[in-house]
Amino acid sequence: MKKQIYKWIFFRLMGWKIEGTISPEIKKCVMMVMPHTSAHDFYLGIFTRGITGLEMNFVAKKELFRFPFGSYFRYMGGEPLDRSGGLNKVDSIAAIFQRKEVFRLAVAPEGTREKVGELKTGFYYIALKANVPIIPVAFDFGKKEVNLGSPVFPSGDIEKDLAILKKHFIGVKGKIPEKGYSI
Repeated sequence: MKKQIYKWIFFRLMGWKIEGTISPEIKKCVMMVMPHTSAHDFYLGIFTRGITGLEMNFVAKKELFRFPFGSYFRYMGGEPLDRSGGLNKVDSIAAIFQRKEVFRLAVAPEGTREKVGELKTGFYYIALKANVPIIPVAFDFGKKEVNLGSPVFPSGDIEKDLAILKKHFIGVKGKIPEKGYSI
């Protein structure tokens, strides 16, 4: 029932569409979500998750998972990030991939909703360390489309792999286009 409500709101009321798919057989991946120019991106992700029926996750500092919001964040796919014991973010998140049977991590490599000149590369190194593919996901407000791309397995050559991944975002417009990363 919830899926039908999501579809009705997303497709009919909002006029959006979803192009592409993520195979249910891909149980672990890093989803490179761009452009991230507005808080509206959050609910687009929620609708996409609800319509596709695939579990999609995010990480946040462990303090956010305390009462009263902890249960809600976990329900929404959140995983607390514990960096105690001297682990950096990449190692901490790669450890989550090891523990989980299904973990599709959504990351906005811009790192902010403001204009940036370079992407943060942590998402790439997380995928490399966890040995999972990166799936580019474009939130295109110009076409009113969420576009799910093909998986790319990181080779260790970040420049080559980023060039392949960035092709997915050519011509994509964020909610506030002037804040989007320029491909």
